[in-house]
Amino acid sequence: MARPSQPLISVDALVTAALELIDESGDFSLPRLARRIGVSQSSIYNHVSGREEILELVRGRITRSMPLPPPAATWDEVLRYEIRAYRDSFARHPRAAPLLVMQTVRDADVIAFYERLSSALEEAGFGGAEVASALAVIDSFAIGAALDLAAPGNVWAVDPGSGTALARAVDDASRLADRAGTAFEFGLEILLDGLRNRAARI
Repeated sequence: MARPSQPLISVDALVTAALELIDESGDFSLPRLARRIGVSQSSIYNHVSGREEILELVRGRITRSMPLPPPAATWDEVLRYEIRAYRDSFARHPRAAPLLVMQTVRDADVIAFYERLSSALEEAGFGGAEVASALAVIDSFAIGAALDLAAPGNVWAVDPGSGTALARAVDDASRLADRAGTAFEFGLEILLDGLRNRAARI
């Protein structure tokens, strides 16, 4: 039998299929991935080392289109720009976030993103472990905000006539054109104000 003129699968096709499965069900397995593409599971190992490498390639795919901040941006402008782009990238694939936070970041483009954040934080005056802590806070906020975009419009089931503080908050939030977007901008400014205030005390 003649060999096919084109490979049956490619790394790009594997990543596309894995991301489709994640978007559909929140996870993927190598047997399901092989069935989706129409190949044997063993043939996948001709292209990648296994599930962990595929997940890291998925991470790179999700964040690959993130635009770079303007060259003359100040440190807080860089953070605002990068955090917003990060949130927007994960908002397109919110079910991938729980999988990706479970393993070490290795993708070169994503490492470059964290280097930009780290450099901006050093410019603000942070150093060492505080930079790492700030990165963890940024991660938690941006990924949480991406997940919030997939949440229902009314997050809390409360009686609007109960007169509680939460009921008043839910009632006011229901009038917003974009509850999740408003919450993100609110949180982003709190995060940046907190970093500015802390940097001023260094």
